[in-house]
Amino acid sequence: MKTTKLFKLGVLICLLCFSSCNKHLEQVTDANTYNTYLELDENDALQIAKNDLLFWEKKLEKEPNQFPYLAKLAACHSQLFNQTGEIAHLIKAESYLMDVNKRTNYNHAGYLRTLARNYISQHRFKEALTLLEKAVSNGENIQATYKMLFDVQLDLGNVVAAKTYLDRIKDLSDFDYLIRLSKWSDHEGNLDAAIKYMEKATAIAESSNISNTKQWAYTNLADFYGHAGNIQKSYDYYLKALKLNPHDAYAKKGIAWIVFSYERDAEEALRILNSVTQSYQTPDLYLLKADILEYLNQNLEQQAIIDNYVAMVSNEQYGTMYNAYNVELYAEQDASVNTALELAKQEISNRPTPQSYDLLAWSYYQQGNVKKALTIMEDFVVGYTFEPLAMYHLAVIYKANGMEDKANALKPDLESSIYELGPLLERDIKNI
Repeated sequence: MKTTKLFKLGVLICLLCFSSCNKHLEQVTDANTYNTYLELDENDALQIAKNDLLFWEKKLEKEPNQFPYLAKLAACHSQLFNQTGEIAHLIKAESYLMDVNKRTNYNHAGYLRTLARNYISQHRFKEALTLLEKAVSNGENIQATYKMLFDVQLDLGNVVAAKTYLDRIKDLSDFDYLIRLSKWSDHEGNLDAAIKYMEKATAIAESSNISNTKQWAYTNLADFYGHAGNIQKSYDYYLKALKLNPHDAYAKKGIAWIVFSYERDAEEALRILNSVTQSYQTPDLYLLKADILEYLNQNLEQQAIIDNYVAMVSNEQYGTMYNAYNVELYAEQDASVNTALELAKQEISNRPTPQSYDLLAWSYYQQGNVKKALTIMEDFVVGYTFEPLAMYHLAVIYKANGMEDKANALKPDLESSIYELGPLLERDIKNI
């Protein structure tokens, strides 16, 4: 299936090629350490969010004209979404935020930014952009709006506009600027700079001693260390995040990936993920489980997990959030390749990035239209992104078009990206 690592936030991990037949010789993780975070009874943060929700619901019931309470309720549901992964909470937060913006005539920059942030979580980037442009007109706390405009423009593939907003918020002592400068450096292919700026941002987060900020910084720094092939540091920083929040599903998923892709202990990686999905439910976790089961040749179990994934994303509340994953999944089956093609076109409409065009090209390739796939790759992908998955697709498409020399030229970099691409693609890469 090979869809697991498709758009994991900021993770583009490279490592020397190694055999998929055995576990890696170097043991990085320690189950005795991370088991502490898998065997949990209660989630204090979840209970606090539930209590806060009840509190503000009662307040609003008594004073329905107090529109700031709507923003409080939205914040509670956003927190519940973060704690559980349940999409209904994100949509409920949107409902409250739409109400509060309507009551303030869409003229409160803070509320506009909060709704835009919700839309970003839903991958509704164009709608987020519209709200942020209104917030610019308002002018209140314009720097905060510029920061979000950088995020949205980069997500939309508008790199010139993104760089303009990045320049407007320049402040090397500011955490928010540094994390965006790190993201920009990664986008430009400068991994050393990306790590340097994320390390500086992490130092600021630690000095501020705000738990949520530190947790976010640790997981993102862990991602970058993995990208650089420093798996030990990556693991250590996932653990640092879990020490702050033992229920951090993202950090646990990161450790599961290390166990699966680096140490090649598929059964243990599956055990970690099973512990996560007891209390946290997002479709991507099930795709990772399916990849692991495919690696283990447990085909019946794999299909059952894929069926679970499909059932989850059929919930209309997810909207287009999992389109990219769906393209990869559906493109592999003759019966659904046309569906993959339509979803890829929808992704380009929503988010015309090189990654979206890569999905379109891959869909055409899987459909058998290799020349069309090559044209799209050469026009919209080559030179615009160096993400390993896109480069793997490019190599396959080159080979299908009889361009073996170009395909072989990509092979060394692909072999050095096996950790990020995962064990399922290792054999395919060797056969290019």
